[in-house]
Amino acid sequence: MPGENHPIIVGVGQHTIRDGSEAALEPVDMMALVGRKAEEDSETKGLLAGVDSVRVVNIFAWRYSDPAGLLAERIGATPSDKIYTTLGGNTPQLLVNETAEKIANGEVRTAFLAGVETVNAVRRARQRGVELPWTPQGKGAPMVGDARMGSSEAELKHGASAPIQVYPLFENALRAHYGWSLDEHHDALSKLTGTFSKVAAENPYAWFRDGKSGEEITTPTAENRYVGFPYTKYMNAIMDVDQAAGVIMTSVGEARRLGIPESKWIYLLGCGDAADIWFPSERENFHSSPAIKACGERALEASGFGIDGINYFDLYSCFPVAVQIGRDMLGIRNDDPRPLTVTGGLPYFGGPGSNYSMHGITTLVDTLRNEPDALGMVTALGWYLTKHAIGVYSARPKDDDWYRPDMTKDQEQIDTAARPVLAEQANGPATIETYTVMFDREAKPELGIVIGRLGDGRRFISNVEGDLESMTKREMVGVGGRVRHDDTSGKNIFEL
Repeated sequence: MPGENHPIIVGVGQHTIRDGSEAALEPVDMMALVGRKAEEDSETKGLLAGVDSVRVVNIFAWRYSDPAGLLAERIGATPSDKIYTTLGGNTPQLLVNETAEKIANGEVRTAFLAGVETVNAVRRARQRGVELPWTPQGKGAPMVGDARMGSSEAELKHGASAPIQVYPLFENALRAHYGWSLDEHHDALSKLTGTFSKVAAENPYAWFRDGKSGEEITTPTAENRYVGFPYTKYMNAIMDVDQAAGVIMTSVGEARRLGIPESKWIYLLGCGDAADIWFPSERENFHSSPAIKACGERALEASGFGIDGINYFDLYSCFPVAVQIGRDMLGIRNDDPRPLTVTGGLPYFGGPGSNYSMHGITTLVDTLRNEPDALGMVTALGWYLTKHAIGVYSARPKDDDWYRPDMTKDQEQIDTAARPVLAEQANGPATIETYTVMFDREAKPELGIVIGRLGDGRRFISNVEGDLESMTKREMVGVGGRVRHDDTSGKNIFEL
């Protein structure tokens, strides 16, 4: 039997407003809507108004002065605990982990966790010159979490500071690590993305439900141009959505007191959260994530199960490489038949800013209720495979007491690991470690980014001088050339 303070999810809600399907809702009203859906899902009237903690995931499209307080007003609650997170796709699962610990320690009785993005509605209003009649934007609320920016000065200087620029660097490095040819890589990405797209096609909350094939997704065309090689447009996370999701959490004892049916209970069996070395250019390599590995190991240890016991996954999927590295670090085989997403993933389900994984959690809850003997795992990440959080879920309780793993030693080991020496001003013979080519909206290559090594082993980041188009036609990892520092621009330039 589970302990009285074992944390559980008892209600979930999601909502998607597609173009023209219904009137745009203010972000806080969308969160209140999914809150009412979550209460209805719990089959317990008055649950929402009685929460003593309201926790809101960072909102990108609209800045409120007090998001959690405003949401509490909308749902008729008077919580003593109000939380707003920093930016980061890891935050929904991190919030669940932290809330579970508060519940287990008796510090929180019942909590509503929610997030939303209305990037699509805001963009369309600006295009039409319409002023949205929403609560005025504020200067920003106090935030919980790591608020550091994701890129170093050197990365920013060389144009490797946006997700569309950085994740292709990981992808090309991973291909070389696997030893795949460009064609083999294309086929593997087609299989992976096509599978995700099919899942999204069956999801009523997905933004794109057209079920594109893998070949449609991975083959560059006029409509589906390269963004950052090897990623076409259809392989990039789509933030231009209007989506919200939320969960209600409480303890086993409180759920019994409130009369919430046990058929609604989903247990958080294990969890973990950690961060990799902060800046990508300072990490040992571009094909692994020690933090995901550590989080997965601790979450599984706490759950009492191994990775082979998990039936359903929702691996964070902003770009294909995030899925592949997550899979590798968790010990899932490349040919494992288990589904790696329950939603369809950020490029096809939709990528509502920091809140995507809240949709992964809510969808997994419904899945596990329908299959009570199954186990599920959600992985969530922020920035560039930087901040990580993992949760293991089940409709069945664990046999021993719940605990949140102490990740202090794991984090210390990650932080103190050897890292390459960076050459800010690089000159001389050099070898490409990883690379990408960025394309403009007319499908023309406009920027080459190379991360490489000098003869003495020091790493550098640079831009490229030469035929950028040719870099998409052959494997460039391991190719030699020369790098020079340009004093005028302050950039390193790699010469093909």
